[in-house]
Amino acid sequence: MTQVESFKMPQRAVWIWMLFAAELVAIVVAFQVLASVECRLTSLEVACRGLRGTVVRTMCFGCMVGIYLWARSPARRDFAAMAASQEAGTPWMILHAVGLGVAFLPLLLVPQAEMNTMFGLIFPVLVAGGAMAAVGGLFWLARPGDWRAWLRPRWRELLGLSVVALVLPDVADLVAPLWYWQVLTEITFFGVAVLLTLLSGMPVVNPEAQIIGTNGFLVAVADSCSGIEGFALITAFLGLYAMLFRDTLRMGRFWLVVWPVSIFLSWLLNVVRITVLILIGAHASPELAVNGFHSFAGWLFFTALAIGVLIAVSKLRWLHKEAAAWGATPLSHDGMAARILPFVVFMLSGIVVNAFWQAPELGYPLQVLGMAGALWYVRRPLRAYFARPSWLALLAGLAIGVGWVLMAPAPETPASALTALTPAVFAAWAAVRILGTVVFVPLIEELFFRGYLQTRIDDGTWPRRILAIALSAAAFALLHGRWIEAGVAGVIFSALYIRKGRLADAITAHAVANALIAVLAAWRGDWTLI
Repeated sequence: MTQVESFKMPQRAVWIWMLFAAELVAIVVAFQVLASVECRLTSLEVACRGLRGTVVRTMCFGCMVGIYLWARSPARRDFAAMAASQEAGTPWMILHAVGLGVAFLPLLLVPQAEMNTMFGLIFPVLVAGGAMAAVGGLFWLARPGDWRAWLRPRWRELLGLSVVALVLPDVADLVAPLWYWQVLTEITFFGVAVLLTLLSGMPVVNPEAQIIGTNGFLVAVADSCSGIEGFALITAFLGLYAMLFRDTLRMGRFWLVVWPVSIFLSWLLNVVRITVLILIGAHASPELAVNGFHSFAGWLFFTALAIGVLIAVSKLRWLHKEAAAWGATPLSHDGMAARILPFVVFMLSGIVVNAFWQAPELGYPLQVLGMAGALWYVRRPLRAYFARPSWLALLAGLAIGVGWVLMAPAPETPASALTALTPAVFAAWAAVRILGTVVFVPLIEELFFRGYLQTRIDDGTWPRRILAIALSAAAFALLHGRWIEAGVAGVIFSALYIRKGRLADAITAHAVANALIAVLAAWRGDWTLI
């Protein structure tokens, strides 16, 4: 019996994979939740459904490749060596970024109301962008020749995993009707009723027809909603894991403990999924609940559960015959994590707020809480960015703030959700809003856009430096509603960072600009200014 060898996956590979995962989530949210594309209303219904299915199959394939690398140490070792190379380089990264931009282009150019009617024109753009992003990302991770060398001795195993990943969603749909149990549907219905009662008061419940809802939004908990598909998927996932780790796994403990716990968690997540769907339909948007959240939440929840089980099983040594030594740096001490993780939390919290709040501005305290927690988690590596800023950074921040205010559109009427607050509650909300805007957002955005994105592209040569400034400023501008002003600010922040190689200058300029804007926003009562 050989012990799993200690190794450390190159940070480059880890963060590229994390970026791919974040991009996949962004695609799902953008096209499955936020965009008003309904396949049955388009002229290419089959193609539309096929495109959505591609995302699901990509998730399945990614999970299976992760398990394969975890279980096969030679493949993992060779993959780490291949991915550590920096020679795959910028051209493929640019192709990946351009492809991603092309895929998102329809969301910027096509009005939401015309998405379905224009899908015949949108579809080839999505396919072209997705193909460019996929090819660019694959060869950004490693060169084509390195991929060929890595795949040559193990292509049969990976081909088998690919086939399983491609057909797994269809197999789950085919066999699920054979598994439907009325008693499970009734238990799920009861669980949804209990959870909905706790979260939303007394719901409308019709046990005979298994209809439940609140605030005028009702759903039927059919047999297909019982959660049996999740049971089948998690069982198949655990079976694959057990097969790959059969030499080191204690099978009795694994199946008697991990499998029942995973089944229960799968059922619980299904109850949460249905409950959240009802709450979205009742308090946010019925269209969002039916056409977006309902379409993809199940697969997202399964992916989260699978990853959670994978991590938990690897950490529980009593499940293994021999303990594995991975030798990984704790995430909270990782300098790369400090630049990326807070931004990921910031973006995800924004998605949650916009998805679950009818007035998203009222959910901003949740974002501040998430940002504060993420920054506290990576506080140790953040110490390297604390330094006394230059006077130029302070002046640049003031100039950016003044320019942002002078070029701002006419003040908007305060949101009704804010005017409805009592003076004390509004004062508390305003204090939290200013705290997030002045302290947390500048730090998080500069860590990501300048500290990570710009640094990854800039190698010191002028062509790469110009490219780094342009891409980081463009990405920064896309995050803000006013592209021109934000793009100019991004270029100035980049120049400050390059001037002395100190991220503290860019952070300070950003914070000063936001502080000036926040003060004027509070004075004018126009919170859209920030």
